[in-house]
Formats: sequence, structure tokens, C-alpha cells
Amino acid sequence: MSNLFLLIAIFVAGAAATVQPPINARLAEKIGVVHSATISFLVGTLILLFISLSVGRGSFRALGSVEWWQLSGGMFGAFFVALTILAVPRLGTGTVMAALIVAQLGTGLIFDNFGVFGMRQISFDLSRFIGVVLMISGVILVYRR
Repeated sequence: MSNLFLLIAIFVAGAAATVQPPINARLAEKIGVVHSATISFLVGTLILLFISLSVGRGSFRALGSVEWWQLSGGMFGAFFVALTILAVPRLGTGTVMAALIVAQLGTGLIFDNFGVFGMRQISFDLSRFIGVVLMISGVILVYRR
């Protein structure tokens, strides 16, 4: 799989991540925030279960050998989905997405700098700092009413 394909796929995933919160927020108007997040995860879980069983490259049997913290991704995902459902109707999709992107970038740069979770270490430098400052400025401009 080429890096270009991965970059295009990430852009598509970013667009999908922007579509999800307003859809879930509309669902929440009818059934509630936590229930909407639950349905979102349930549908996603069913789809991923089908794909997992169809593709079959990994193994659920190896779950017994993982570290406890490696199972925490779902917790963070649930927090993310529930909070976006709550925030989008109040702040707007653009503001929420901009703030999320800056938070993800900042956290990613910290993780890169320290090689968190055993990932490749990439030093924080002036150009990365300027990038974060520009992104924060973008959030402020998007949020202004």
C-alpha cells in the first residue's frame, strides 16, 4: 500500500469524521446523547465484526496477551463520539472539527516528540510549533461569530 493511497484514505476518513457528528447529533435529538453514541458504536461494531470475520487476518484469541492500556481505545472513542454529539449543535460542525484537529495535532506532536506507546520519535521543532500556532489561529477565526 503506497503512502499516497494512505494519505488519500486519511483525507476520506477526515471527511467521514466530519459527517458523523452532525448525523449523530440529529439522532440524539430523538433518542438522547448517550443513546445516540451507543447506537453509533453498535452499528460500527457490527460492521467491523463482519469485516473482521470476513477478512480474517488477525485473531481475537490473542486478546489474552495484550496489555490493559491497549484496550482503552474504545473508551477514548466513546468520549470523542459523545462529546462531538453534544458540541456540534452548540458550536457548529466547523468549529468542533477545527478544535479537534488542533487538539489531535498538538497531542500527536507531543507523542511524536517522546515516542509515546513505542512509536517512532520525531523531534518537536520551530516549524512544528509555528504550524500549531497557525492552526490555533484558524480555530479562533472559525469560531468567531
